[in-house]
This record gives sequence, C-alpha cells and structure tokens, in this order.
Amino acid sequence: MALVQHIAPSKALSAALPLAWFDALSTKLARYRLYRQTYNELSALSGRDLADLGLHRSMIQRIAYQAAYENN
Repeated sequence: MALVQHIAPSKALSAALPLAWFDALSTKLARYRLYRQTYNELSALSGRDLADLGLHRSMIQRIAYQAAYENN
C-alpha cells in the first residue's frame, strides 16, 4: 500500500518566498558591486601606490573578495 500526501504551502509562506528571493538577490548584487568597485579601484593604483599600502598586484583579487564576501 502506498501513501501519498500533498502538503500545500500556506498563503503567507507563498507570499514571503518572492520577497525572500528578492532580498537574497539584492544582497548578492550589492556584494558583487562592492567586489567590482574594490577590484577596479585597487587595479587603478600604480605599483608604487600599492607598495605604499603594503600590497602587491597579485593580492588585489583576494582583497576585493574579502572586502565583499567575508566581512559581514
């Protein structure tokens, strides 16, 4: 004997799902914008400016990632 159940989501839950999805999407976009802005600004610096900050050009991607995704 097989038992099949169908549980329909409540109206409140189904209304909240698009809002949660939109919030998650806007958070991802904001973090990506911060990553690109940080990356572009550091990339625009000269080697001497980066050295003054104690950075090397190979560190730019990691620093931009940390700024956007690891610091909450």
